[in-house]
Amino acid sequence: MGKERFERHKQPWTGEEAGQLRTLAAKGQGLKQIAKALNRSEESTKDFAKKNKIKVAKKR
Repeated sequence: MGKERFERHKQPWTGEEAGQLRTLAAKGQGLKQIAKALNRSEESTKDFAKKNKIKVAKKR
């Protein structure tokens, strides 16, 4: 089992995706679930959230 491949490599974020990220983060979803829901990599999701000061719950 290898890493998942993302077809949307280096695509800009849309306003809709940003809104969905805020909504899911507010509901307490973890980074992995949010990234999967947005069809983005965890790294991309984490970077975007950090740039936009969106708190994402840390799941353990």
